[in-house]
This record gives sequence, C-alpha cells and structure tokens, in this order.
Amino acid sequence: MTEPVITVAHGVVGYDGRPVLRDVSLAVDTGEVVAILGANGSGKSTLIRAVLGLVPLHSGSVALFGTPLRRFRQWKRIGYVPQRLGAGGGVPATAREVVASGRLARRGVLRPPGRADRVAVDAALASVGLADRAGDPVATLSGGQQQRTLIARALAGEPELLVLDEPTAGVDAASQEAFAGALRGFLDGGGTVLLVAHELGPLRPLISRAVVVHQGGIAHDGAVPEPAGHHADPDHDHVHPHAPDEPAGLWSS
Repeated sequence: MTEPVITVAHGVVGYDGRPVLRDVSLAVDTGEVVAILGANGSGKSTLIRAVLGLVPLHSGSVALFGTPLRRFRQWKRIGYVPQRLGAGGGVPATAREVVASGRLARRGVLRPPGRADRVAVDAALASVGLADRAGDPVATLSGGQQQRTLIARALAGEPELLVLDEPTAGVDAASQEAFAGALRGFLDGGGTVLLVAHELGPLRPLISRAVVVHQGGIAHDGAVPEPAGHHADPDHDHVHPHAPDEPAGLWSS
C-alpha cells in the first residue's frame, strides 16, 4: 500500500498561548485534490503552513511522502503558492524570470539553466495563459496575472505535490479559469493538490474531497458541501484581508 503524500496526526498549533489547531488529523493520497475550507480565522491556512513546516507543531506529527517532516529534504517534490503577496516585490523582473526561479530547487543554484529548464518554464507559462507576456515586467501585469505567474513558478519546478493558499482569492474570472486549466493539466500528469479556498468557483469540478476547518478542528471531511446563505449567490465574490506575510522557507521550493 502506497504511503499518503501528506499525513497529519493529532496536530496542535498555537500562537502566543492561543490554540489555533486542535488535534487535527488528515491524510492526502496521490492524485487527490483536497480543498481546505472554512471561515476567516478558522485555522485553514495555519494547517497548510504546519504541513510545510512554516509554523511549528506544539504536538502531533506531519509526514510528507512517508517521511517525517523533521527529516524531509526533498523540497523539489513540492510546489508552494502562498497567499497573494504580489509577484513583483519591487524587483524589475519579467514574468519569465520569476517563473524560471521555480527551477532552482530542482537544478540547484550553482548549475546554469539548461534546455530542460527552458522547456519547463515555457510549458508553465503556457499552462496559465501567459506565454505572450513572458518578457513583460511582472509589475505591469494585473493582479490576476501576477498570481498566475506565481502558480506557473510552482509548476515550473515539476513538483509532485502543489500546496496553494487561496490561489484565486480576489483575482479576475479569466485568471480563475486559467488556473483551473493549469491545475487540470497538473492532475492529468499524476499530481496531488492541497489547497485552501474560500470559494471554489471554476476549481469546484476538480475537487475530490473537502475538509472544513471550524474553530481549529475538522468539522467535515468528505464531499464538497453546498454553498449556503449569501455565498450561494451566483455573483458573490469574496475578497478579504490576508494573513501577515509568509515566513521564508519554501518560497524557492
């Protein structure tokens, strides 16, 4: 029997003495697309940060590809897209340069890019519909296009697992559709996805399982629940403030 790609067992996380995750257990198998859902402050983003070691567990354990997190070193197998932070960062980089940086974990910092790197970067840009903007400075792209650039950056590393923190929050419909298409291609290649979302939109048909986090615990693990209340309105578009900037760690992985 194949080990799960992600295993969380009785995970507990707290900040400043305040519990955020309480005895959370979760397993994600190869080929699954698991959506972590929940209200603001429920702990859903903290859960994926704990999976990646960006926040420490107070107790419990995490394993990636069957290896305990504390011993895991194969970060090239994981692509991570944090909450929307903007791809420009004040650096006058082109979309291609940003996406190409996603190859570093795979090829190493000292080895110059080769043909395989260029092919992977071109494919990643095409998969998110930005092939025609490859040479444009990221600062000139729309917010949705910048988010697509970050997703292409993760895909360029040819990971086996994608971890995405609200990848479509506040971005335009065209970018949401482009992202859904890119994700479909990644899944067709045998990939596994763990993502945090508030609304699923075009991603909904791709989701194999939903995990609802409520007050730091898992309240539901199964089929995607139907929207309720104002979230069921067809024109509802939820945009909300994001968490503080991510700590360094997987930004290059």
